[in-house]
Formats: sequence, structure tokens, C-alpha cells
Amino acid sequence: MERILDVYHETYDEKHPLICMDEASKQILADVEPALPMFPGYPRREDHHYERKDVRALFMFFDPIRGWRRVANRESRKRFDWAEEVQRLLKVDYPDAELVTLVCDNLNTHDIASLYATFPASQAHQLVKRLRLIHTPRNGSWLNMAEMELSILSRQCINRRFENSDEMTAEIESWQEYRNQQHLGANWQFRTDNARIKLKALYPFPDK
Repeated sequence: MERILDVYHETYDEKHPLICMDEASKQILADVEPALPMFPGYPRREDHHYERKDVRALFMFFDPIRGWRRVANRESRKRFDWAEEVQRLLKVDYPDAELVTLVCDNLNTHDIASLYATFPASQAHQLVKRLRLIHTPRNGSWLNMAEMELSILSRQCINRRFENSDEMTAEIESWQEYRNQQHLGANWQFRTDNARIKLKALYPFPDK
């Protein structure tokens, strides 16, 4: 835990950006009967019947300092999915970064081995040299700022029904573009000193 908190308070450096990453599954549900549109004083009203359309895997990459995010919408959450998204992060999103610090949870696919399982060894090695992985502790995913950004995405954009995955993708892209234009980042205030006070039960030998 303290390692992540230290990383969050490192001096900002464009050549060494901090990226937080998290995943979520989204089941796409469509209306069976047309919903009643909203108008002043009345919300959109949906019939309780719905039709299951698809399940999509969402990958959130979030730069809390720059106020940038990218949401990838894929069919699965396997090793090669994570590896391909990390490759895009390094080669397309941050091609000039010397070393990217990537904060993610302990899911077994979030590992260097996924890069070697997806790409030739020489290619994977080039990616690994520019990547510093920081994993959240077990039962400590709340330390990942990408989890908070996924929650905002859910509440503001995708917590509703869609006719298909293309419609949801278009809405996510609009949400992403707006927040990127506004440079909406995160101001993390929880520090190691705070952790040693508020989470003192986790420290067998607290400082005196």
C-alpha cells in the first residue's frame, strides 16, 4: 500500500507519466418495449422487460495528473487483450515516454508474462523496458484511481440501456472526449502518514 502512495506523490515528469488502469464488464441490455422519453419534471421511463444483447470488456487507462483517459471496449478480458492495450498505451498514447508507471490490480492477466504470451520475445522485451508495474494490494483496489474513473463513467454514461455495443461505444467516446477536453484529473490527498493513522490495525509494529 505504501508503495502506491509514494508513487502517487512522486514529482510529475512528462517522460515518466503515471497511468492507472482498471477493467470492468458491461452487459448491454436493450428495451423490449419503447421507453417513454423524458420531459420537464419526468425522467425517462423504461419497461421492466429487457433483452440481453452483448457483454463487453472495458479497459480504463487514466492519467490523473494530465487529466486524460482512454476507454477501450473489447470482446474479452484475456491476457492478449491486456497486452494489446498496454502496447497501444506505450506506442500510441505515450510514444515519447521513457518509462510509464502503470498502477493496476492483482488480476493474473496484469503481468509481464502476458506481454510475452502475446508478442515475440524481442517485441515484448522492448515494451517491458518502458513499463513499471505497480499492483494494488489484495483487498485494496480502492487505491487505484482508475477504479474511481470507472465509477464516474458508469454513473454518468453507461448506467442505462443500449440497443447494441456500437451505440454504447459512441456514447463512451463522447464522454471520454468531453472529459479529456476539460482535463478532468484527480487530486489524491491520502498519504502514507494518513494511512499509518487511519489504517493502524494493518501495522503490527506502529511508530511510537
